[in-house]
Amino acid sequence: MEQILYRYNPWWEEEYKAEGLIERKLLIQKLEETFSSKQVVFITGLRRIGKTSLLKLFIHKLINEKNINPRKICFVSLDDYLLDKLSIPEIIDQYRSIHKLKYSEKIYLFLDEVTYKDDFEIQLKNLIDSQNVKIYATSSSASDIRHKKAYLTGRQYTMEVLPLTFKEYLEFKNISILKKDKHLEEGYFKDFLKTGGIPEYVLTENIEYLKELVDDILYKDIIAFHHLKDEQLVKDFFLLLMERAGKQISINKMASILSISPDTARRYLNIFARCYLIHLMNRYGKTNERILSPKKIYAADLGIRNIFTGFRDYGSLFENYAYLRFKHLDPMYVYQDKSEIDFYLENQVLVETKYHDEPIPEKQKKLAETFSSKKFIVARNEKDIEQVIR
Repeated sequence: MEQILYRYNPWWEEEYKAEGLIERKLLIQKLEETFSSKQVVFITGLRRIGKTSLLKLFIHKLINEKNINPRKICFVSLDDYLLDKLSIPEIIDQYRSIHKLKYSEKIYLFLDEVTYKDDFEIQLKNLIDSQNVKIYATSSSASDIRHKKAYLTGRQYTMEVLPLTFKEYLEFKNISILKKDKHLEEGYFKDFLKTGGIPEYVLTENIEYLKELVDDILYKDIIAFHHLKDEQLVKDFFLLLMERAGKQISINKMASILSISPDTARRYLNIFARCYLIHLMNRYGKTNERILSPKKIYAADLGIRNIFTGFRDYGSLFENYAYLRFKHLDPMYVYQDKSEIDFYLENQVLVETKYHDEPIPEKQKKLAETFSSKKFIVARNEKDIEQVIR
């Protein structure tokens, strides 16, 4: 056990340099903002989106900038089969014993894939009730975090890690665009819309890596976890979701195409959303309209979408990217009298995405005017998206 923990925590014995990890500044800043709180911080998101790297970058910052004693920081991956028979408190007791740390001494725990442990939420509650701890934990399943909240009500904060933004993409690619070379930006942005924002894929552009990632999610998080027998149906369902990205989705139509019941289609849709392979967006309106109206679907990552459906058009990809950038603003689509506006955000801004320089139809203009007290922005590029978020 001691050897396992030392393997996970090299900073206990040597200077920690976090080599090969590229910092995502805004996410690190969010983690810093939670540092003084007593809440358990859950970091969620798609597999291989960079959650583990984020933890290790933050550990590096704690040691080198906040001068936290390295031996008071413990990282452990809870999906390690060697730790399968130990509870989280038992692992932490072993860690405290190794370094002779009293329960009253504050420690910083980084628990990767915490949901691999049964009853993890009760175990975490026991830790924060009985010890002086600050806990950061990751999970690749939204449902495992959401439906366990009762045990940690008011004592948790959830942060979702999304694919790289265009700015982060340029940083990962080590591309710097000078003001005199701004004309190059559009070409790089088109490359980005094709590649997407999965960190490792951005660095390697190895198509097999993305295919293996999707296979991992389909087999481990969906087929095996939910005990689904028809593997081909799961794959067909996934491909259909990617084909429908950016559109309103009809449960009945999907059920008909795949020759399954609407209840099965609805169940599968929710499973895919909980694994972060897709995102679902409600229609703007009263509660009954939001519940009864079809949802719009967006792919979790543009690169994944392109690999499995083929490259289609920049306009559709740009809308998908805009959704990911607006996700924290609780976006909804607006639909009225057969006219649609892409996004209505909680900051009361209406956004229509038009990647190509095309005019706004009169119907859309009139629909926007019904929100006369709100701001209406036509987003055509990254700069326009930044203006909305700002």
